[in-house]
Amino acid sequence: MAGYNSVFEKDLFNDQVILVTGGGTGIGRCIAHELVSLGALVIIAARKISQLEDTAKEIRLLGGRCETMTLNIRDPVQAQDLVNTIVTKHGKLTGLVNNAGGQFHSPASKMSPKGFATVVDLNLMGTFHLCKAAYEGYMGEHGGSIVNIVAECRNGFTGMVHTGAARSGIINMTKTLAVEWGPYNGIRVNCVAPGMILSSGMKNYPEKVLDSFLDNSWLNPAGRMGTESEIASSVVFLLSPAASYITGINLPVDGASSLSKGDAKTNTAQPSFNPAGSKMTPYIGWPQQEQVQGQGPVLKELDAPEPMMQLYAKYKSKAHKL
Repeated sequence: MAGYNSVFEKDLFNDQVILVTGGGTGIGRCIAHELVSLGALVIIAARKISQLEDTAKEIRLLGGRCETMTLNIRDPVQAQDLVNTIVTKHGKLTGLVNNAGGQFHSPASKMSPKGFATVVDLNLMGTFHLCKAAYEGYMGEHGGSIVNIVAECRNGFTGMVHTGAARSGIINMTKTLAVEWGPYNGIRVNCVAPGMILSSGMKNYPEKVLDSFLDNSWLNPAGRMGTESEIASSVVFLLSPAASYITGINLPVDGASSLSKGDAKTNTAQPSFNPAGSKMTPYIGWPQQEQVQGQGPVLKELDAPEPMMQLYAKYKSKAHKL
């Protein structure tokens, strides 16, 4: 059976053990599939075990190796116990992808202190707990690579001041850890900052927010949103030997939206949102839906709101066949 169609060499991560938090859905699930397709043993961890088990089942039916563990990233003891368990069982933890997190949409003027603190605790503190657990449990002595998933927040984050603050903190923390942990322990720490991505994560937002995603008030030179695969491949690159001299960076994967802010209604110099005519062909690593005899579908490549699925279908039809 054909698995995930990665652009990377199939045996790139043989003998590697990589932890992906929030690996049961969306971008995290895509990262897990791609890493497994390249030979890694992937442990996916999150609070909801049912979503993790669904993803692990997909991976196993496609011939990959995936394990699941429950984790509340806000609990530093759980983070350390999870890392210790992985190292005790497998002897190593060569990679960590801090993907778990979350936020809600709200104007800053209507946000409560508790709501702000909760999102900062989840994203910033949760990422710190896992980084520190990986350092103390394995990487401090043996080295390794960490990739923190943040968000494109270079110019602020309207409607999400809490996560903008938290993600900016993670970016700065990443630079500090790269400096402190790199010279003596060989640990590389980097960030990937997704822009507007077609993902199941969009189901977490109200309809009016989804409408704004489809509006021309956000634009980029790519003329389209990104795909889960384009984030996953960026993470894979930073984990790989190809990035062995790269540490402490924040890699925007956003079609240059961080460089091209504005409203098309008032600025005619802005490019048009035109996914059908975009010259930047999307990369989609998901194969056509796989089937196992007697068991039905193995892989549901994307679970997003219907308007987003319509865009995704257009992207899929024009993506290069790898």
